[in-house]
Amino acid sequence: MSIEEKFLESLRSKFESGKTRSIYMYPRVKYHDLLAKIKLLESSEKKLTKDYYNLRRYDIFNIGGFERLITKVSENDEGNFKIYVFLEELYGILEKAHKETGHGGRDRMIKQLNNGYANISRDAIELFLSLCENCNMKKKHIGKGVVVKPILSKDFNSRGQVDLMDFQSNPDGNYKFIMVFQDHLTKFCNIKALTSKCASEVAFNLIDIFTIFGVPHILQSDNGREFTALVISELKLMWPELVIVHGKPRHPQSQGSIERSNGDIHDMLTAWLRDNESTKWSIGIKFVQIQKNSALNKGIGRSPYEALFGKCATVGLTSETKIPKEILMTLEKEEDLRSRQSL
Repeated sequence: MSIEEKFLESLRSKFESGKTRSIYMYPRVKYHDLLAKIKLLESSEKKLTKDYYNLRRYDIFNIGGFERLITKVSENDEGNFKIYVFLEELYGILEKAHKETGHGGRDRMIKQLNNGYANISRDAIELFLSLCENCNMKKKHIGKGVVVKPILSKDFNSRGQVDLMDFQSNPDGNYKFIMVFQDHLTKFCNIKALTSKCASEVAFNLIDIFTIFGVPHILQSDNGREFTALVISELKLMWPELVIVHGKPRHPQSQGSIERSNGDIHDMLTAWLRDNESTKWSIGIKFVQIQKNSALNKGIGRSPYEALFGKCATVGLTSETKIPKEILMTLEKEEDLRSRQSL
């Protein structure tokens, strides 16, 4: 039995036993029967109490020739709706969201899916996660809780943290280290593959980041104060006008956040390599970067991308949940998109 079959069997069992808080999810045939019934009810004069309930709950939306049940919307708010999904497509939707969040946990997936879907419940998400082989292979770390007074950054780029992750035991060609630069306020990360940990190479890659996002006032690193001072010296050689100071390494108020972030990146990268059957982590970190920045960060209550740019990250049209996958796969030109949207 495949993982998808196990998932559907377990979910059906939960529905039948009443051991789920889920909104009931119809199988494909019953879903389309309900859709056809809603269409008839809209023009029918004689309606039962249940019919009025269904008409208040559902609308029908046509996307590229595919009719879907959606949440009821007003005429003035036509674009703000969520799709009801049927049972047979649920696993694929959950799998896609799970990979897009870098094998994120329950809360990250809830945030990802609540933007476009009406009837995907917490129970279904938790069941899916319990069956994910990659997630079950993760090592569980139990840390000691420490209550400290947090550092409060008022602005983006007030404080930046640069750290190196050592991959010398698992090199990717000439690449042996991963550099992670994180803004303290938004938790927005930039991730780079390095061939060495020398200060000049770190500085060179930081310049790429700084010339796009600006330069932080304070730069800190858990690789040591001496390392940070060398990096700043290299930065000033390349950018003489630059003025930046180095912060205290292993600052107790920020150390936990950085360790969690680096651990999260490591887990996401491991999952990406398994999903793609690849050993090229220098490529994988590029996708981990968008996954990490798009995923919910509990500390700030939103994704780092939202915190920095004020909107959710998009991945082309694949982020558009209101366009069925069957349609997305056929689009090649702008004219194709317009013709589908006009149907």
